[in-house]
Amino acid sequence: MLESIASMRDRMAMHNENNLKIGLFGANCSSGRSATILPERWSASWPDCLKLAKMADAAGIDFMLPIGRWKGYGGDTDFHGTTLETVTWAAALLAATEHITVFGTVHAPLFHPIIAAKEFVTADHVGSGRFGLNIVCGWNDGEFEMFGVQQREHEQRYEYAQEWIDAVKAAWSEAGDFDFDGKYLHLKKVRAFPKPYGTSRPLIMNAGSSGVGQAFAMRNCDAFFTATDASRMSVQATAQRVSDIKAEARAIGREIDVYTVGQVVCRPTQKQADEYYHHAVIDNADWGAVEHMLALKNITRDTVPPEEFLAKRTHYAGHGIGGYPLVGTPDSIAAELTNLSEAGVRGIAVSFVNYLDELPYFRDEVLPRLRQAGVRAAHS
Repeated sequence: MLESIASMRDRMAMHNENNLKIGLFGANCSSGRSATILPERWSASWPDCLKLAKMADAAGIDFMLPIGRWKGYGGDTDFHGTTLETVTWAAALLAATEHITVFGTVHAPLFHPIIAAKEFVTADHVGSGRFGLNIVCGWNDGEFEMFGVQQREHEQRYEYAQEWIDAVKAAWSEAGDFDFDGKYLHLKKVRAFPKPYGTSRPLIMNAGSSGVGQAFAMRNCDAFFTATDASRMSVQATAQRVSDIKAEARAIGREIDVYTVGQVVCRPTQKQADEYYHHAVIDNADWGAVEHMLALKNITRDTVPPEEFLAKRTHYAGHGIGGYPLVGTPDSIAAELTNLSEAGVRGIAVSFVNYLDELPYFRDEVLPRLRQAGVRAAHS
């Protein structure tokens, strides 16, 4: 188990010496990050999540990052229609593991900051300092409507989120009672004990893609999760993105780690990998769900020409949902991940069509190659 004191440096390093952190993304949602109708698609059932977390923990996987989802995208599978709430999920997985960091993904406008701060501290104590927070400042209007919450204008979302995280951090750090009087939040005689585990606070991540969203992350977070269109297409584009983000953080006197997202299909031969990837995410895509997600971006058959729509639909199924496709042999995938690490990426959250079925091969074949390349430490 971890030592009794969890320093901020330890938390940011996820309590290990791996230069490239590898996590599992989206396992709390049905179908994970693959909008496919294949029968082997991910279930997101609690027994499967628990088995996966224990497998990942034993394999030396660094973190698990869930998606905050409240309503599915429809289609034949109702993609993401069945999900497990992320903070509860994180606490339960932390209780069942020893080393892995588990994040909760939280929509700030939907959670009162003092209740949220207490939930996070509880999970953090369960995991002896292994809980992480992924903040989301806005989301799909249809999901916010479920809670009777209307989304604010874009810049106001981040104004509110700034007050929200300030209130959470105050609950984590203030030695006695405190008041909080902002534009949006008015809190009186707040008392919050215990504080986070050890002498530090949970690792904080954000994935804002706009200028104001990125600025929010620079001010408040330890990790910036980037998954732009460019970073989904090439390692070179990701390297440039990392450089830009780190420069922006340093301009305000901060250092921030950069993470990205990928979808793994690893097979003994390139042909096998390519064929399964195309079979899963194109030939057997849940096109109804894909088109629903595109419609939320105002990309429909009515808003763009037919050929352009079909091209965007195929691109989104192959790159937009799961992220950068890591499709190939153990050698090629290890090489790409090494290149990402050398480009300055601190970590990558990956998904599989079926995590339990595919993680063992990744564990046995890719992770040793990454250790040989020097981007992962020896696993005890």
